Amino acid sequence: MTQVTKFWPILTGTHRYEKTLSTRGRGAGEYIDAPILAYLIETRNGRILFDVGCDYHKIADTQLRQHYYENEAFPFGPPQMSEEQRLPNKLEILGLSPLDVDVVFCSHLHFDHAGGLCEFCHADVHVHQRELQAAQEPADEAYFASDVALPLNWKVQTGEYDLVEGVRAIESPGHTAGHMSMLIELPKGRPILLAGDAADLQENIDQEVAPGLCWQDKEVLAVASIRKLKQLSREHRAQLWPNHDQTFFERHNPFPNFYE
Repeated sequence: MTQVTKFWPILTGTHRYEKTLSTRGRGAGEYIDAPILAYLIETRNGRILFDVGCDYHKIADTQLRQHYYENEAFPFGPPQMSEEQRLPNKLEILGLSPLDVDVVFCSHLHFDHAGGLCEFCHADVHVHQRELQAAQEPADEAYFASDVALPLNWKVQTGEYDLVEGVRAIESPGHTAGHMSMLIELPKGRPILLAGDAADLQENIDQEVAPGLCWQDKEVLAVASIRKLKQLSREHRAQLWPNHDQTFFERHNPFPNFYE
């Protein structure tokens, strides 16, 4: 029986960029506004946070924003994030604080998924071994060394596993070396399979299009992960959620209400 009791999708910011960053070989000259999301999972054994968004200070501080985002080495442009969208402030709406989060699960360590780790230095941080290695290299320009150079309680993983009964980590590499998705069994509704950046948009899922940014240009690996997630969603009758799709998010955003 699942240990999950409640589930919240949380908007932590947005990012406007050329669509080809989400759909490999498609969307040049077309710009989209992508939600930057975290997901809070409450279980009988504690709380799990799937991804943590950006580091607010790197966006709000002019000098830091210029250093990290507004330069030729970073081609994607800065995200948008308000003080109210910081995860501690979102948690406060639920009567919680960062200290109430027991585990942070990083799908991968790009800036818009791991930047907020600075708010959760007390928690156990789960990440795939290959992903941590890729961030430390770094394997591409979307990794910021300072996001992971923190006194964190790393719990480095090497395969698929259950965090608790009803919450399973799924290997889905391709976008990055150690990308992980998550299957969540709700107490009442259908399971939810969080694709993470294995599938930014519904288009990635429906048409099996790789993300624009693929680890070592391994497009075949990325498409294989999409197909794997689709097969899992069929086997478990799970809803497969893309991660940066504004239209999808607007239909699936009950915050501060929750799924169960």
